[in-house]
Amino acid sequence: MTTHLSRRTLLGLAGAGAGAYLLSACSGDEKSSDPNAPQTINWWHIQNTEPMLPVWAALATEYKTAHSNVTVDIQPLENEAFKAKLTTATQAGDPPDLFQSWGGGVLKQQVDAGLVKDITDDVKPWIGSLLPAAMEPYTIDGKIYGVPFDIGMVGFWYNKDLFTRAGITAAPTTWAGVLEAVGKLKAAGITPIALAGKDKWPAHFYWSYLAMRIGGVGALQKAVDDKNFDSPDLVAAGERFKELIDLQPFQKGFLGAAYGTPDGQAGTMGNGGAAMELMGQWAPAVQASSSTSKKGLGDKLGFFPFPTVEGGKGATTEVFGGGNGFAIGKDAPAATVDFLKFLLSADNQRKSAQTGAVLPTVKDAASAIPDANGKLVAQTLAGYTGFQLYLDQAYAPALGSQINDSVAELVAGSKPPAQIVKDITQVAKTV
Repeated sequence: MTTHLSRRTLLGLAGAGAGAYLLSACSGDEKSSDPNAPQTINWWHIQNTEPMLPVWAALATEYKTAHSNVTVDIQPLENEAFKAKLTTATQAGDPPDLFQSWGGGVLKQQVDAGLVKDITDDVKPWIGSLLPAAMEPYTIDGKIYGVPFDIGMVGFWYNKDLFTRAGITAAPTTWAGVLEAVGKLKAAGITPIALAGKDKWPAHFYWSYLAMRIGGVGALQKAVDDKNFDSPDLVAAGERFKELIDLQPFQKGFLGAAYGTPDGQAGTMGNGGAAMELMGQWAPAVQASSSTSKKGLGDKLGFFPFPTVEGGKGATTEVFGGGNGFAIGKDAPAATVDFLKFLLSADNQRKSAQTGAVLPTVKDAASAIPDANGKLVAQTLAGYTGFQLYLDQAYAPALGSQINDSVAELVAGSKPPAQIVKDITQVAKTV
């Protein structure tokens, strides 16, 4: 992700290099409020691999066919490349017309800088078709600045065959159970967990979830409100994570591994090289696209929610996650909102859901989720009692980045749990 993500992270689908698909020869048109005037929509997204890359391209072509005056210029970008390119564009005051967003603190900064459109009135006729929880990260001070096409949660994805080989008969329901499973997997000669140490954001999922399970979902919000992450519960989150780190559960070379590369976290899982990964709802699709077979684990893949921590205040119904969405740049042409409405129609959300890479936000599209794991994620979300957006998206960028950096230092063994919360607090006091 990190937004996955993957997101973000997120974060969504990460992998192959960026490309550009120009769906009309026309470009550089003057922006106009006339919906019938020639218009070019510059669209940046991170679904740059199978299966969503061709889906977005086909939908853009379909829209162009029905609106001959509209050009859709698509730039699919890898997650980290997208964030770097968007930062450059927004610092120059020139955001793309339609671009990937995970909402939260990053979107709020863009709103405060006057870089995105308030689309509250524009989407009012159809926004009620979306799940209310999905809209939370895109609603700021009661106004809507983006629309999500995907919503889900982070959880453990596991290889059923490797669990069976290690003698694990049921998915863990407690943190102690996770540690016990890691021990059994190692004893069987199986790498327990795949982790993209290089990308940092996947590791922050562990610390964030442990903070929620130990302190309850409100612990992180209190830390932000108080500008103080140096609390017993958040120190304990690091200590519990270190229990796992000390077992050396990750694949060889994990500190230099990226998320979506063939030899990275998703590829390791998709090729059967590790038994588990903690990742968002996009995990099966990226595992498949990153695997040698391009098919991933298929029905060998299982899912279980992040377990409880003994003595903790949090419940498994308190979920950590988010989704992918789009915001509209301040100078976007008039057709952009209509194009976004088209992408979020029930029929087009079903097309996205059928790929297995998207858990739809439109209520009527949920029936198109094709696999049991996706349905389990959706069911878990439906019963949620608390929701926390990825921390590197929920918070101001400087704070989110510090959390990722600090957790990475914990994973690498360069700083202890008590120190990382002090470092995070130091940044929290400045934002």
